[in-house]
Amino acid sequence: MGLQNFVNGFFFVYFLFIAIIIPLFDGQIVLPSWFFPKILVEQFYQHALENRDFLVLEKPDFLIRLTWVELLVQWPLSIANLYAILTNKSWFRKTCLIYGVSTATSLVAILSEMIRSPKSNSKLVIIHAPLLVLALISILNGLLAPPQSVSDSVDIVTSRPTIARKKKA
Repeated sequence: MGLQNFVNGFFFVYFLFIAIIIPLFDGQIVLPSWFFPKILVEQFYQHALENRDFLVLEKPDFLIRLTWVELLVQWPLSIANLYAILTNKSWFRKTCLIYGVSTATSLVAILSEMIRSPKSNSKLVIIHAPLLVLALISILNGLLAPPQSVSDSVDIVTSRPTIARKKKA
């Protein structure tokens, strides 16, 4: 149980980070700049220029569509996962799996474009590759069943459904 608490704490920090970053920074790719404070817009594009992030600067169609997926699917899932961790909900693993698959799919497309493009640099790949690893960890967390204790397995074996009795007239 200690390992699962560590994993949940790790995911809480990760999903909190994602819940903040997606709307404030990734949202700048698809939403108008007047929607954000000027300092955030300047910081976002300064970072893109420093890292020569050609995807953010050129905004290809696939990146715009993936950003909409981030805003409409991954961001609400990260908020739901934060809630699930705080309240110890049983559906946390399912939403973690959905989030991980969606994120991994997006990152494979982005990383493949970065690797194939002559405009790319290795720093961009190094920045995005750990996010793919975190998405894969999220998928594994969703797929792996929680360990059952001995008392849980005994309860499953000894519990029997009640037999319906006929009413006497």
